[in-house]
Amino acid sequence: MDSILDVNNLHVTFDTYGGSVQAVRGVNFSLNKGETLAIVGESGSGKSVTTKALMGLVAKPAGKIPKGEILFEGKDLTKLSNKQMQKIRGKDISMIFQDPMTSLNPTMKVGKQIMEGLILHQNQSKQEAKKRALELLQLVGIPDPEKRINQYPHQFSGGMRQRVVIAIALACNPKVLIADEPTTALDVTIQAQIIELMKNIQKKMETSIIFITHDLGVVANVADRVAVMYAGKIVEIGTVDDVFYNPKHPYTWGLLGSMPTVDSQEEKLIAIPGTPPDLIHPPKGDAFAARNEFALAIDFEEEPPMFQVSDSHYAATWLLHEDAPHIEPPEAVKRRMKGFSTEGDNKNE
Repeated sequence: MDSILDVNNLHVTFDTYGGSVQAVRGVNFSLNKGETLAIVGESGSGKSVTTKALMGLVAKPAGKIPKGEILFEGKDLTKLSNKQMQKIRGKDISMIFQDPMTSLNPTMKVGKQIMEGLILHQNQSKQEAKKRALELLQLVGIPDPEKRINQYPHQFSGGMRQRVVIAIALACNPKVLIADEPTTALDVTIQAQIIELMKNIQKKMETSIIFITHDLGVVANVADRVAVMYAGKIVEIGTVDDVFYNPKHPYTWGLLGSMPTVDSQEEKLIAIPGTPPDLIHPPKGDAFAARNEFALAIDFEEEPPMFQVSDSHYAATWLLHEDAPHIEPPEAVKRRMKGFSTEGDNKNE
C-alpha cells in the first residue's frame, strides 16, 4: 500500500520549571492511504502529543520538536512555518477533538462554523459553502439539516455536537483525519453510532484515519493496525489480529487483561501495578520494567530494540530476544484473546 504519512524518530519536549518533559521519545510509524491506525495507551503515554505534533499544534515556546521528521506526501511538516501549516491544517490534515463542547464556538451558529473552512481553504462563495454544509450535516446523520444549520451548539445533544465536529473536520475532504478520543465523552450507545459513522465515511471518502483511544474495544471495531504507546514510545505495532490475538509486549498484555469481554463478566480484571514513569527523568532501560512482573535483569539496564515478529508485527521487549526465557501471556489475558475471537466470529455471522 502507498504511504501518505511517515513519522520518523519523532521527539517532542516541553520545558517546565521542574525540567524538560520528554513527552514523545523517538516515535516511528507510517499511515497508508485509506487505512485506520489506532494509537492506544494509558493517559500520559504521548498519544495526543504525537498527533498535535502532526497538526503543528505543539504549544510554543515551551513545546519543541528537537528531533525527527513528519513526512506528509514527501514534505517534512516539522520544517514548515505556522503560516504554511495553516494551509495544510483543516484542508489536508484535519482533527476531531475529544470534547465537542469545547471544540465548537458557543456564540456561532453551527452552519457558519462548517462554512469557515470551505470559504478559507476551498475559496467557495457563501452560497456554495452553505450548500456543502447542508450536505455534510446530512452525511453525518443530523436530521432536518435546513433547520439545524441555523442553530447554536447548545441546542444539540452531546452526540449531535460530535457529529457537527466531524462535519467540520470533513468539510475540505482531508486526506488524513485525526480523531483524538472522539467517543470518550459520549455514552455507549452514541459511541457505537459515532464509530459506525466514521467507518461509513471512510468507505465513502477513502480518508486515512489516526484514531487515538485508551479503549481497546473501540480499536477492535474501527482499526486496521494498532500502535501501543507507553512513556512516549511505541512499544508494539501490528495489525489488529497481530496485537489482539498474538500480543508480545507485557504492557499490551496488561492492557488486554484490564479490558472486559463478553465472556469475562464473572472474572476479575487485571490491573497494571504502579504508575507511568516521570518523563522529566526517564528511567534507564525499558520504561515499563518497574511495572512488569516478567521483567528481565537487562530490562533495568538497556532499552530493548524493536524486534520483528512478522512482516506486519513488531514489539520492543527483551522477551523476544533469542536468549530470553519463553514466557507465555497470563491465563487471564489468553482468555481475553479467546473472547475477542468469539466476538469477532459472532460479528461475521
